[in-house]
Amino acid sequence: MTTKQIDYCIELAHTESFSRGAENMFVSQPTFSYQIKLLEEEVGFEIFVRNGKGATLTPAGEQFVSFLTNMREELKRAIEQGQNFSTKYKENITINMMVRQALYFLPEAIKEFEKQSPGTQITPRFQYTNSMDSFLKNESDIVFALEEQTKQLAGSNTHKLFESHIYLICDKNDPLASKNLIRDEDIYGRTLMVGGGSPALLRSVQQKLISSGKINYFNSPDHDTTLTNIASGKGICLAPGFLNDHSGQFEWIPYDCRETFSCVLCTHKADKRESLSSFIRILQKLYNDAIAFPL
Repeated sequence: MTTKQIDYCIELAHTESFSRGAENMFVSQPTFSYQIKLLEEEVGFEIFVRNGKGATLTPAGEQFVSFLTNMREELKRAIEQGQNFSTKYKENITINMMVRQALYFLPEAIKEFEKQSPGTQITPRFQYTNSMDSFLKNESDIVFALEEQTKQLAGSNTHKLFESHIYLICDKNDPLASKNLIRDEDIYGRTLMVGGGSPALLRSVQQKLISSGKINYFNSPDHDTTLTNIASGKGICLAPGFLNDHSGQFEWIPYDCRETFSCVLCTHKADKRESLSSFIRILQKLYNDAIAFPL
C-alpha cells in the first residue's frame, strides 16, 4: 500500500467519481482506477461499489477509509514534525503530562532552556489517561506524575518538583467564592462532584466528606465535565492545585486539610543526557523561586 493509493482512495470516497478524483489528483483516470484496483486486491475486499455514475463505499470500505484518513493525518503531522526538527534541531526531549496546566511554568522553562541549548527541542505531549504507560514504553523521555504513582516504578529516576495543595472549585458567583479558606462545615448541604479519575489521596479526602452524611455527591467522569457542571450550577468540587489553568473563570479556594500532592518528574535511568538534566534543573528552579505562587 503506497501513500498515493491511500490518497486516491480517500479522494474517491470523497468525490464518489473516478473522473473527478483523477482530476483532483492530477493523474489520468485509467491510472487512478488501476491504483484503486491494486489497493483492493492487496487488502482482499471491495472498498467501493462501482456504478454507472462512479463509486460508493461498501460497509467495509467505510471503516477502512475512516482508518486511512486518521492514519494519513498522523503521517502528515509526523512529516511536518520531522521537517521542523531537521531544519533547526539536532536533539529532542519529549515530556508527557496528563493536562497542559499540570506544568504551569513549562512554557517559561522551554523558553529559558532553548536559549541555553538552541539545538535541542522540547516536545510536550498531553495524555490524560495513559501518560505513564507511554513513558514505560519509552515513548517519552520525561513524565509528570504524582509521587504516589512512582512507588513501584523500576528503571527510572524521580525528580521532586513541587507540593500541590487541595482547593475547592466553585463558580465565581457562588457564596463560597468570598471565602479565603474552605472548611468542612462550609460545604455541608452542598453537592460535591467526585470521581473523574481522582488520585487516591483526593478520593480519600472525598470519601471522608461523604461518610459524614452531611453533603450530597454525584460522580463526574473527568475534570472537564466537572468544570462544565460547576459552570452550570450543578455543584462544587475538590481538586489539586496543579489542575488550575489560572484563567480566572472559576474561584479556586484553599481547602483546610493537611493532605498535599507531591508532584515529580520521572526520567529513564539509562538516559544520562546533560540536556535532559539541564531542562529539569530549569523547571525545578522556576518552581522553587515561585514561593508565593498558588499550587
